[in-house]
Amino acid sequence: MTRLLRGIGIRALGAPEAGRRFWFQRSKTYYDPDAIATQPSVFDDPDTAEDYRPSNDWENSHRFDPDERWTWGEERQLVWKIDLKIMAFAAFMFMALELDRSNISQALTDNFLEDLGMTTNDYNLGNSLFKLAFLLAELPSQLIAKWVGPDVWIPTQMVVWSIVGSAQFYLQGRTSFLICRTLLGMLQGGFIPEVILYLSYFYKHHELSLRLGFFWTASTFADVLGGFLAFGILRLRGVEGQAGWRWLFLIEGFLTLLAGLFAFILMPSSPTSTASWFRGKSGWFNEREEKIMVNRIIREDPSKSSMHNRQPLTLGLLWKSVQDYDLWPIYILGLTFQTPMSTPANYLTLSLKGLGFGTYNTNLLVIPSKIFHVINMLCLTYAAEIFGELTFIAMIGQIWALPAIVLINVIDINKVNKWIAWGVMTVLLSYPSAHPIQVGWNSRNSNAVRARTVSTALYNMCVQTSGIIAANIYQANDAPRYERGNRILLSILVANIFLYLGTKWYYVKRNTDRDRKWAGMTEDERLNYQARTTDEGNKRLDFRFAH
Repeated sequence: MTRLLRGIGIRALGAPEAGRRFWFQRSKTYYDPDAIATQPSVFDDPDTAEDYRPSNDWENSHRFDPDERWTWGEERQLVWKIDLKIMAFAAFMFMALELDRSNISQALTDNFLEDLGMTTNDYNLGNSLFKLAFLLAELPSQLIAKWVGPDVWIPTQMVVWSIVGSAQFYLQGRTSFLICRTLLGMLQGGFIPEVILYLSYFYKHHELSLRLGFFWTASTFADVLGGFLAFGILRLRGVEGQAGWRWLFLIEGFLTLLAGLFAFILMPSSPTSTASWFRGKSGWFNEREEKIMVNRIIREDPSKSSMHNRQPLTLGLLWKSVQDYDLWPIYILGLTFQTPMSTPANYLTLSLKGLGFGTYNTNLLVIPSKIFHVINMLCLTYAAEIFGELTFIAMIGQIWALPAIVLINVIDINKVNKWIAWGVMTVLLSYPSAHPIQVGWNSRNSNAVRARTVSTALYNMCVQTSGIIAANIYQANDAPRYERGNRILLSILVANIFLYLGTKWYYVKRNTDRDRKWAGMTEDERLNYQARTTDEGNKRLDFRFAH
């Protein structure tokens, strides 16, 4: 197609958003497989093309060609291939992470605390130390991944943390429990932003947002799988004289170890570096596919060529990213948006046992909320892209949870019928999470590889801080109704709604201010600005914040 277009002197470009973005768009109005998909960009204007041209040390520079053209049919087939080769295994790795960090909740149903002589406050402390270590490791781990490459660092993390996860088989008491939880947090910290940065090498912004929905679906699927695994593995209590929860840690840690070993051979370093002894001499993508991959990404976001994928960040660049106040509203949302739901989720298995459900049934009864949660999360993520609205769609999760949080403040859920109590908790924890939306939102508003590398880690650090807060709201001296804790959850939930509204106002105002400045410039002034400005990333006057 490209050769033909060049031969007849045509350098046609595709109409913006002409391609089919969603699987349910069947109409020709949305999708013509033979139409040109190459989107207009700064590379089509001689006055700006050279200013944005990738440097020669960018890993994909040999496939960059501003004259490259392709069809929507070609792009669609390529994206499907990327989904199968890249996204599917990324989701599988996330399942491994979730399996090893969440199996503590299943262990609780098998007399875990009693066997180790611990209380719920000890459990809270363990959760807090895990989250704190996870949080503190986020940025250093992300910087290491940027230095050596996520294709090297991520598998290494997985192998090492799986060994620690399996070692929980030998826990003897409070001290060993706290040490293991801290080590797990240190080793798993940074994994999520590293994978998100890695996926951004392959996907456009709206594609990444949707796939992050499926990414967190994998996490929830791991929780569902973990429930079924626990139902079987915990029955090993008594084998070799050991508790069932010990076998749970050992077996699931071994499964994660296998996933980590496979990651070493299934993660290519970039779209143009998929050839290997395991993936084949020719790699997963041919030359034509590599050109489409590279050019469709760089045309949408030229900043993605600003750094090599193994180029480390300096302390100066790091500090510059931390000071980016335009991303702070999203960080603040990350700090609080999950807290009202995370606290009841942490205590769900203990609450169900307290209501009279048995060990095995408890592990099965948590599954419905996981399934509905992931369905609602996917619907929310799709809605954000369909309607082109992030803030108000993301706020729906808070509105969903509000009636249930009000209800557990008004009534003592421990004194109602246990099935009604289970129903209330299931509805609450089925809330549609805005996490995939906000991760993609953060990435869009970073608008530079350097900023995206740091901001993804900072956002996830805020989310982990939220987990620390959530782990300490329910206290033993407030049990079993947790009246004080539930009042705190309600207060945070109401505050979250106002935070979303404030975030919307902030980004609308920022864009309005830039529109006014940009409209006040002549065409020559705009071209001169684009060619000579020292503004970077989201500080550029021609950049508009997503909201």
